[in-house]
Amino acid sequence: MKTTPASIAVACSALALASSSSCQAFAPAFTSASSTAVRTTPLHAATTGESTTTSSDSPSGTSPLNSLDSFDVHAGERLPWYEGGYSTWKWSGRKGGEKGHYSINYLELGDKSKPSLLLIHGFGASAYHFRHNIPELAKDYHVYAFDLLGFGLSDKPLEDYSAEVWRDQALDFIDEVIGKPTIVAGNSLGGFTSLYATAHSGDDGREDLIKGCVLLNAAGRFRDPDAPAESSAEPNAVIETIKEWIQRAVIRASFIYTKQPARIEQVLRQVYPVSDANVDAELVESIRVPSLDPNAAEVFYRVIAKNGSGPSVYVDDLLAKLGGGKPILLAWGESDPWIRPQAADKIQALYPQSRRVSIDAGHCPHDEDPNAVNKAILDFANEVHGL
Repeated sequence: MKTTPASIAVACSALALASSSSCQAFAPAFTSASSTAVRTTPLHAATTGESTTTSSDSPSGTSPLNSLDSFDVHAGERLPWYEGGYSTWKWSGRKGGEKGHYSINYLELGDKSKPSLLLIHGFGASAYHFRHNIPELAKDYHVYAFDLLGFGLSDKPLEDYSAEVWRDQALDFIDEVIGKPTIVAGNSLGGFTSLYATAHSGDDGREDLIKGCVLLNAAGRFRDPDAPAESSAEPNAVIETIKEWIQRAVIRASFIYTKQPARIEQVLRQVYPVSDANVDAELVESIRVPSLDPNAAEVFYRVIAKNGSGPSVYVDDLLAKLGGGKPILLAWGESDPWIRPQAADKIQALYPQSRRVSIDAGHCPHDEDPNAVNKAILDFANEVHGL
């Protein structure tokens, strides 16, 4: 929404440093990610004591390693953090890319015979950020979550990043891994990715597998009717080179500073303004560990430098493309210091069919007040599925 300039990107770098991907601001780069993704045998299987993925239905027929095999969704515990990841999906990424080129960390939990939910994290976070949501939602749904490319424990290639990359990653994941009608829910960058994927589900001959969309303080920007026309003048090569050098130095310095555990915790507490009780050592570690990847600092620079002005596509256009054809829920943290409630107001004005549930929380309502968000998602999903 309008809170997506480079200044916010740097401000939320403590949430981003772990995965070195893009913040609430992200711009065009990849324009045609392919749908040629392939699934590989999970490194770890997620089970609930009900009917879930097993060695017999893994593509290669080999037994997965144990990580969530003994996890009981009915025990009332949060998802455990595994530094080595959960499962791996091989994704080809851009059109014409090498098959199985990128390793994407993901997990699934719940009875696979039940309807599915896909949770998409925000800038700098990972699938683990839904640690308090996945177990509760998995009691009634087959729940998936993945790390976006450049984030968490997924690969961090030295390439350009754009909203189209993550949109197509989500669509390919639904096609190739989930393979059935799904409700998507995302926070911040993940919220924009969810909306972007929902608007394009069914394009290019795909089966439309997205049944509804949940926005948890989603990022993005709106059209400004009063904005001046952009200049078409050619940029000065010398000035652009100096500008890039300064940006690289400043952003890399910011990355080094913000990846310190104490700084991560400090910034997290700022965006959990109502209750910071869930800002704990495991959450900090889930952000810190991916920042140790050799490519992390460079990817962080590329994302921030390229995407500071926001995505090339506007929220207005995505909502117009939907044309009221998909149900949308806004589960909005009303005390968000970065994406203000006025963004949700505007979405409601542009998409009157949307529903809103106000959450007494900040930028990450799903982790700050998981009980309220879980109830909102379950109520919405049950209605969408007619349950």
